[in-house]
Amino acid sequence: MTQDKTDKKDDFDLQEFLPYLLNRAAEESSLEFQQVYKDRYGMLRTEWRVLFHLGNYGEMTAKDIGERAKIHKTKVSRAVSKLEQRRYLTRTRSLSDRRVEELTLTTTGHAVYRDLRKVAEQYDAKLAGLFSQDESDLLRKMLWRLAHMS
Repeated sequence: MTQDKTDKKDDFDLQEFLPYLLNRAAEESSLEFQQVYKDRYGMLRTEWRVLFHLGNYGEMTAKDIGERAKIHKTKVSRAVSKLEQRRYLTRTRSLSDRRVEELTLTTTGHAVYRDLRKVAEQYDAKLAGLFSQDESDLLRKMLWRLAHMS
């Protein structure tokens, strides 16, 4: 009797596939923080990432944010529009290139950033607390290396 394809067990273990594990870990570890920026400010993931880039680095263009954060330009554009509607950022035409807009956080945007940064720092400490200091340092080092492979 021949074995049917549906009965065949593939020996590839998805649960041990590193990209799958990294994605699961990223999703699981971000859920609690995601709830905070969603509940407090009605933001989606791309919106808080744009907000944090502006909070961290100051004035930037949407293109700069997309390249630095590895976010597609249409997603950045949507996030910028939402943040501008909420009056968290302003757009100013570049004097050197009229096609480019410089993005800057408003006073309200800075306040939201500071609030969420505080929560992010506490949440980061909570996650790091799941490991010893050496494990946490090693995990950050390994994740940094994977995040900067290209």
